[in-house]
Amino acid sequence: MNAGNRRLTALSLAFLLTACGSLPEQAALPPSGKTAGTPAEQPAVPPRPAGRIQLADDTHAQDAVIYALGLIGNHYQFGGRNPDSGLDCSGMVSWIYEQVAGVRLPHNAAQIAKIARPIDRSALAPGDLVFFNTNGTPHSHMGIYAGEGRFIHAPSTRGKYVRTDRLDSGWFAARISGLRTLRREG
Repeated sequence: MNAGNRRLTALSLAFLLTACGSLPEQAALPPSGKTAGTPAEQPAVPPRPAGRIQLADDTHAQDAVIYALGLIGNHYQFGGRNPDSGLDCSGMVSWIYEQVAGVRLPHNAAQIAKIARPIDRSALAPGDLVFFNTNGTPHSHMGIYAGEGRFIHAPSTRGKYVRTDRLDSGWFAARISGLRTLRREG
């Protein structure tokens, strides 16, 4: 392999590793196994901006925290979206919300940030989503807020396993790039 090919291979690998396991852009999918019924069968849900996802029941946000706590110690796997084979940050979040709320999110932190509603820090509640700029790109890493200043995430560093960290720790505090929620507005 010549120097040019090695440089291109290294650059490609670096690009893949910096995206927190993000796969190519996908649209949010409807809940798996669900089909739309007649209007009389649909629950009353407040209108939301086009492209935004929100939970049918806000208690699912708390359920997501409980589920995430049960994943602590699971191994990190780049591109992973299944606890049995490993998880990356967006894979963990999309897996959890599919399990607890039937909402299928993209396997891409930046895309999840686009479809979740931005919130202020004062509105942050357990089950909300926290996003970080870990590689010079906003929303390149994410986790689920657990409450009391802690979040659960699947980082690719320091042991490579699902764990909790503090939002106000120096490293993470300096890299927060967004706070979002899937809870209903209002």
